[in-house]
Formats: sequence, C-alpha cells, structure tokens
Amino acid sequence: MSISGGAWRALQRGRSIGCECVQLFVKNNMQWFGKPPSPRDLALYANELRGNSFSRVFGHAGYLINLAAPPSENRARSVKSLIQEIQFATALGLPFLVLHPGAHRGAGREAGLENTARGLDEVFAATKKSPVRIALENTAGQGSSLGNELEDLAEIYERVKRPERLGVCLDTAHLFAAGYDIRTARGWNAVVRKASSLFGLKEVLAFHLNDSKTDLGSRVDRHEHIGKGKIGKEGFRVIVNDPRFRTHPGCLETPKEKDLHEDVENLAVLRRLAGKSIRK
Repeated sequence: MSISGGAWRALQRGRSIGCECVQLFVKNNMQWFGKPPSPRDLALYANELRGNSFSRVFGHAGYLINLAAPPSENRARSVKSLIQEIQFATALGLPFLVLHPGAHRGAGREAGLENTARGLDEVFAATKKSPVRIALENTAGQGSSLGNELEDLAEIYERVKRPERLGVCLDTAHLFAAGYDIRTARGWNAVVRKASSLFGLKEVLAFHLNDSKTDLGSRVDRHEHIGKGKIGKEGFRVIVNDPRFRTHPGCLETPKEKDLHEDVENLAVLRRLAGKSIRK
C-alpha cells in the first residue's frame, strides 16, 4: 500500500479494501534518504494499527539499494540508506523489511554475494539494538541480479555474521520466471523441499503473491493479476492452501490504480481459491 500522506495512510488504504496484512515502504522507495516519521505520524500510525486487525504489517526496502554492487559511491549510499530504513522500521514497530539481494553489475556472482553479505554486516552492526530483520527476496534473475537461485539466499545466510537478523520472502512470479515450475502441487512441493533443505522453512517470513506475465525460466520480472498470467489459478490454489504456511502473510504486488479495484479483485480470487469468505 502507498504511504502517500504518511505511513498510517497505508493502513487506512489496506483497511478500506479488507486487507488482512499490509506491506509498505518506510520512505519514498525511489529516493536514497527520507525524513524520519514525526511524533504525530507515529501517533497516527499507532492509532490506526490499534483500530485494525491486521495479522501482520511489514516493510519493503527501497529499490535503489544495491548491496551486491562493487565498491562505489552508490554502494556506500545503499548501506547508509538501508541503515536509515531499519531505523524508520524500528520506529514503526515493523518486524522485517523485504530486500532484494542486489545486482553484481558484472563483477560476478561470487563477488556479488560477498558484497551483499559484507553490506548486511555493516548494516546490522550499525543497528544492533534494532529487532528488525531483513527478509531476502528471491528474484527473477533479470540482468545481473542475484537471488534467482534459492542457493544464493542460503549462501548469504552462510556468510553474514548475524544470520538471526535474516529471513526470506518468496515471490511467486519471481520463482516462476527464474525457472521454478510452481503451476502444480509437485512443482510447488519441490520448491518447498529445496527451501527447507537450504535455509529451513522457519526462515520464510512472508510471500509475495503475484502471477507472471512472462514464461517459465524467462528471467524477466513482470507481474500479472492472479490467474491471468502464466502461473494460473490452479497454481495459486495449491500455494494458498499449503498448511505449512497457513499463518504466513501474503501480499499482492500486482498492477493497480489509485482506486485499488484491481487489489479487490485479486484478493477475491485468492480467497475463493483458499475457500475463504470474501471480506467486505
């Protein structure tokens, strides 16, 4: 949900369409730095949170942040920006921020993974009093992006000094575009088994529920409305009915306009697939 007008507005928007959980940015997602939430904004946010029954509210890190890049001015900005975002998330009481592992920019996978781990070490050292975790998100693998293989996420776990500050967010469109065929129960269970063996299912904190405009293994990141993409409704039926993740939050990152009617439609589809009544 958009935080235009303040983070508390994101909760209002979520409530207006019957969301059970909300993902938000803690600042403008296309700027390096932002102003910390004011006492008034924090009070409004807390009041809105108390007045709703969201199962979970969590954050997503800004899109400019790239810890995997070789040493540069923007790499240094990325570290400082993530430190600030964790500080903002702490003030809002968010449990974790979803973060893309980054792109190595031609330096190679090994160098990229090492840069990401070192960057996270810097960030965690600077925010050691914060309980906010970083949920590494799998990616489609577009360009030089890391994370299209679940092994990349496990490798980052192995390299950081504070792995307890990490978690994982699984994006369905990214899994599919990266080559994981989750259109069937067999394919989905294969992904879950791999995640379990690499970093453990207890590390999975959330899901991004997005269909894919692009084909299996395309490595092109294009989200589509639920059931209208290449994964299809039957694939999502399996995912949303998996008892292993019954209490996990799942957020939409599908295309939408300001009136949020697409979110309403996508939520209705997912709830029907899960055999749940549609909230109004």
